Amino acid sequence: MSVYVSIFVFLLFAVLSTSANGEDRVSASWYGEELRGKKTASGEKFNPDGLTAAHRTLPFGTCLVVGNPRNGKSVNVRVNDRGPFAKDRVLDLAAGAARSIGMVATQIITMGRC
Repeated sequence: MSVYVSIFVFLLFAVLSTSANGEDRVSASWYGEELRGKKTASGEKFNPDGLTAAHRTLPFGTCLVVGNPRNGKSVNVRVNDRGPFAKDRVLDLAAGAARSIGMVATQIITMGRC
């Protein structure tokens, strides 16, 4: 019986964490000026005004469309770094990307592949 409960909970989580258009709803934060010019995990210099993001496992160069469900704004970003290092977050956006979608603090955003 517990196997069925586990499967049900897993499927329920999968349905609730994915929107109708295939985008995941994830917790995200942003980082900026304090790291300007420092090397990212991909080796390129960090540009806080760029449209880039950090993700723990996606390959460098992966294009993601991220959106703010509060205002409907979205932007394409490119994964060029590793992180976030806070366990409750899935994505760190460069400040420029966060600004583009009107994100001012850690929040739930939508994330999908371009």
